Amino acid sequence: MFEPVDLKAIVIVFLIFVPLEHLMPSHEGRRYLRRGFVTDLLHLLITGLLFKVGFLLLVAACLVGIDSAVPSIVGETVRAQPVWLQTVELIVVSDLGFYVAHRTLHSVPFLWRFHAIHHSIEELDALAAHRVHPLDQLFVKATSLLPVYALGFALGPIIIAALIYQWQSLLIHSNIRIGFGPFRWVVASPLFHHWHHANQREALDKNFAGQLSIIDAIFGTMHMPEAMPTRYGTDDPVPDTYIQQLAYPFTGLKEGSTASQMVEFDS
Repeated sequence: MFEPVDLKAIVIVFLIFVPLEHLMPSHEGRRYLRRGFVTDLLHLLITGLLFKVGFLLLVAACLVGIDSAVPSIVGETVRAQPVWLQTVELIVVSDLGFYVAHRTLHSVPFLWRFHAIHHSIEELDALAAHRVHPLDQLFVKATSLLPVYALGFALGPIIIAALIYQWQSLLIHSNIRIGFGPFRWVVASPLFHHWHHANQREALDKNFAGQLSIIDAIFGTMHMPEAMPTRYGTDDPVPDTYIQQLAYPFTGLKEGSTASQMVEFDS
């Protein structure tokens, strides 16, 4: 999990998703060597490493506190369950945390500046899924996974859920035409997440869940028409280059700006 270069992600993106995006695109005529390709490739290679180092240190510190604060009977009870049940519970618990963290990123002005980098993507594909500021990713992962560690889930279900998450994260960002049928109301699909990235008024602050779209249905934040959106990105002045994107959250902060307030739409 903590290898310096995520070779697995590179293989998945370029040997599996790129051919599928060419064979069955949801948006026709997209070039893979698009604007931002190099920047997103650097995010895949470098941001992932920065995040892993930070997350490893955070988990190590938090596990010390968890070990003393949570009774051992909690973990023993959780681990006594079947692997499949632990995996399902783990996905639900982590995605509830993801929903809370993601919605917070959209509503707190300073945090939005980190998340705006991810929303600056104007052409979604599997590679673009990696355009995330490392501190944004650290905040989301800490919020979603620390409850998992606190409850004491076994290592096997954690690995299974992590693999499912990685594949689904790439899929929902990808330019692949695939329908989930009635399951789209329960499980996050490309259609569901593309609308989260849409730079269109009706999509503002919608579809926060990462894996379970039913969470947005429950909390009243789902927006999922039949057609794909036509415009992506944000009107925030997010720079194009990798180093500038890392520095962007700390430069020129305007008080009181949120995702809702900083997006402009045609009348």
